[in-house]
Amino acid sequence: MGGLKDELLKAIWHAFTALDLDHSGKVSKSQLKVLSHNLCTVLKVPHDPVALEEHFRDDDEGPVSNQGYMPYLNKFILEKVQDNFDKIEFNRMCWTLCVKKNLTKSPLLITEEDAFKVWVIFNFLSEDKYPLIIVPEEIEYLLKKLTEAMGGGWQQEQFEHYKINFDDSKDGLSAWELIELIGNGQFSKGMDRQTISMAINEVFNELILDVLKQGYMMKKGHRRKNWTERWFVLKPNIISYYVSEDLKDKKGDILLDENCCVESLPDKDGKKCLFIIKCFDKTFEISASDKKKKQEWIQAIHSTIHLLKLGSPPPHKEARQRRKEMRKKLLAEQEELERQMKELQAANESKQEELETVRKKLEEAASRAAEEEKKRLQTQVELQARFSTELEREKLIRQQMEEQVAQKSSELEQYLQRVRELEDMYLKLQEALEDERQARQDEEMVRKLQARLLEEESSKRAELEKWHLVQQQAIQTTEAEKQELEHQRVMKEQALQEAMAQLEQLELERKQALEQYEGVKKKLEMATNKTKSWKDKVAHHEGLIRLIEPGSKNPHLITNWGPAAFTQAELEEREKNWKEKKTTE
Repeated sequence: MGGLKDELLKAIWHAFTALDLDHSGKVSKSQLKVLSHNLCTVLKVPHDPVALEEHFRDDDEGPVSNQGYMPYLNKFILEKVQDNFDKIEFNRMCWTLCVKKNLTKSPLLITEEDAFKVWVIFNFLSEDKYPLIIVPEEIEYLLKKLTEAMGGGWQQEQFEHYKINFDDSKDGLSAWELIELIGNGQFSKGMDRQTISMAINEVFNELILDVLKQGYMMKKGHRRKNWTERWFVLKPNIISYYVSEDLKDKKGDILLDENCCVESLPDKDGKKCLFIIKCFDKTFEISASDKKKKQEWIQAIHSTIHLLKLGSPPPHKEARQRRKEMRKKLLAEQEELERQMKELQAANESKQEELETVRKKLEEAASRAAEEEKKRLQTQVELQARFSTELEREKLIRQQMEEQVAQKSSELEQYLQRVRELEDMYLKLQEALEDERQARQDEEMVRKLQARLLEEESSKRAELEKWHLVQQQAIQTTEAEKQELEHQRVMKEQALQEAMAQLEQLELERKQALEQYEGVKKKLEMATNKTKSWKDKVAHHEGLIRLIEPGSKNPHLITNWGPAAFTQAELEEREKNWKEKKTTE
């Protein structure tokens, strides 16, 4: 029921948007009342005008949005819908409301009736989200079906070129863009209007009316036992037969269920290519036009009964669901891949930031080490200059003291005091040298720290390259799976071509066997004629002879002309002798 509701909502959405004249997303209440009444009529839902008035009775006399109309639509219409209404009539009512506003005014190769069928097919193939669109994959599926129905060859390169020029800002086409695409003949060049119309009708019958197979066949009557040509239409649970393919005069139905079966019959009563459909209370004998049609109908009916046993939907609906699930799966995989790529990119950026931070720290440490080295060298130069000056000064003082030692003994104490000062200065110089050694050790520690930071940078870079390799392997794995799927598709196409070649070979062998059968049949007829003529002569001759012989005591054979001229035993003996003679010849 949920699937039926979704399909109905798509057509109702078209009608609602058509009533929204100013594109504000709202429709006047009077128009919605008329729309609701029409929906109840075509969907065969009891109309409740009181509930309609109650739902739209409020202080606001303005328009009602789509969201405001949905509660009433669900409660009073869609939840009461049964599968007993005319879907074509329902779609045509919604089409009538929206066609004048949206259908292009430019001339198209298709009629308005064909455009209506394309519109209904669009609703069937469109995605379950609004505004409604049909994605390129479903467009390709529909165009392939139309091309096959027209008997043409699918131009994949032309469609790929069309997809390349497709507007990237849109995920698909609207119903009216699809009608214009099919109507302008871009993918049906060389085809006339009637061929295109017949192709649209065939695809419409299959996808919308669930027609699995249709065609003319002979049916044996149940009362008069006469054979009459009928137009048969196979659907998922019924076979209807009509006087002609216009479907105006319906003659009956064959209800199918899981207990029905279809079997091939040998030719009889001058009818060929026979098969029988066995149902619970009736059997139906049908004659196809040729063996190929017979086999196709038996296979189609058998597949339909098998689907009824499994409770599966029709093949085209099941295929549509599989395509949607495949698109959802691919979208989920793409989103997961994008998420992984974003995570890898974020991790990469984080690593880059960490490396940049480490690099800045290393540069700062190197700058500090350079400044300390510069200060140390400057201090060393100053100490050396100071030491040299002090040494020169000490030499000068010693020379002065040696000159004055004899004369000034009082200056000896000053000299000794000066020596002590020099010793203190020497100790200070030793401390300065110790400080220089300590500075060298600090420099060595900074160099080791720099080496360790460089090693950590190398390990971080290796880890980053490892993540990059994992990313490349993931991309290669995805490409390999894609190539494998493409290889499987190519293999299936080759298998299909081989099967078609085998079918053509079998058809050729069947024709040759039929020609041989006709030749043998003619020879058999000639031999039968000769045998009959010879039997008449022998019978006549033997009859004349037996007339003058005495009658046998055994009982005589009775023919249409009276008693026979010979007994049963004599007849069997004569037939035996004749067969032996015929064999020796």
